[in-house]
Amino acid sequence: MSSGTKDYAAITGAINEGLAGLRRTGAADALTQFSALSKAALADGALDKKTKELIALAIGVAKHCDGCIGFHTKALKRLGATDDEVAETLAMTVYMGGGPSLMYAGDAWTAWQALQED
Repeated sequence: MSSGTKDYAAITGAINEGLAGLRRTGAADALTQFSALSKAALADGALDKKTKELIALAIGVAKHCDGCIGFHTKALKRLGATDDEVAETLAMTVYMGGGPSLMYAGDAWTAWQALQED
């Protein structure tokens, strides 16, 4: 990994640690409910899980969310997304979000490529 490149495995690991701690507080029910919402939203329906994860990655890029990029690229790898699917999703995000999305699209591509090396 080159200097200045974000370590998405470390980012998502740190977020998971924080969330584990938060689950031991009075916020546990809210986190449980968020998990239920996530499961329901990602369930296969008119759109399959991979399409929904591509949409989630696009929103994460548009919202400049490092954790979202890390978690959704990992899910996309697990779901068998291709380089072209991820690249076209990122291109749409840049089209709709302009320069700031372009910067995060570069980050998302780096995260995606790092997963391909695993």
